[in-house]
Amino acid sequence: MKTITLYPSLENVMDDFNRYVDSFFNDFRGQPTPASRLFGKSAGFPAVDLRDMDKSYIMEIELPGYDEKSVQVHVDGGRLIIESGQQEEASDKDEGRYLIKERMSRSFSRVFQLPENADPAEITASFKNGILTLEIKKRAEAQKRLIQINS
Repeated sequence: MKTITLYPSLENVMDDFNRYVDSFFNDFRGQPTPASRLFGKSAGFPAVDLRDMDKSYIMEIELPGYDEKSVQVHVDGGRLIIESGQQEEASDKDEGRYLIKERMSRSFSRVFQLPENADPAEITASFKNGILTLEIKKRAEAQKRLIQINS
């Protein structure tokens, strides 16, 4: 006897979600990025939120344990690069001996292809509570504007 499934399987739902996330990052970065690599525990990349505002893009990067001195942001051509060197480990003499060490600290590098309407000269950065926030201004000619219709 055959059974009828009323609800999609969790696997199908996750596949749909991953395809949706992949399509978003394809648009912004210009190349595919599997969602499992972005969101999996073994990813090694900081989590990123990206919002499209009227006059800019707002990118928020989650960097717990980092500070503004350990992170570099730079533009190379049309690429936005966010990276950090290896975090300094406390020596046993100064800070004691770890009995449990579950938090990982490692270097990372993320590269994003800037959209064509982004102005690389107009990127600002701030760092607060472990969140790096970048505002990437859109070029004035690329912003929406209302065109008056004459009668």
